[in-house]
Amino acid sequence: MPANTIEHNRTRQNFEGVSSIWLFGYGSLIYKVDFPFLEQRPATIHGWERRFWQGSHDHRGTPEAPGRVVTLIESPGAACKGMAYRVSPTVFEHLDVREKNGYLRFATTMTFEDGGECEGLVYIATQDNEAFLGHAPDAEIARQIAGAAGPSGPNSEYLLRLADSLRALGDACPHTFAIETHLRSDAERDT
Repeated sequence: MPANTIEHNRTRQNFEGVSSIWLFGYGSLIYKVDFPFLEQRPATIHGWERRFWQGSHDHRGTPEAPGRVVTLIESPGAACKGMAYRVSPTVFEHLDVREKNGYLRFATTMTFEDGGECEGLVYIATQDNEAFLGHAPDAEIARQIAGAAGPSGPNSEYLLRLADSLRALGDACPHTFAIETHLRSDAERDT
């Protein structure tokens, strides 16, 4: 699948007659909310883990030096905490462009902190997209992140802001925090 998924996403769901829909954010959508929303609530989706396995050629890196950003990987028994936003379907005109580098919209069940559940959408970059980088050791991912920057800023900023946001949500994401530890250790060693 090509990395640019804008047109593909615009054919995935029919929003006719829909006034609002929930969107689950687990990466930069937690802290970079550049879209209007009607409601915002912490939520969890089950059976998925956050992983820095997606290449970023358009926001946090370049085609020559891609950054790494998060996607979700299926994992039975896992839980991924994030932020849910109830949005107008028109918001996807903007988000489909923002999330165009390999991400597709999928339906998901979200569980809110009060135990209530709701169906919504989530952007996931699957391994069959051109920008998918896949697994690498945490230290290697941290080095790649440290050396990447793109139009949206340094890749390290993405990692650090995500880690801070996850702590604020009370989510212990071992993968994210391990990469953050490597990044900070490498930065201290270099100074």
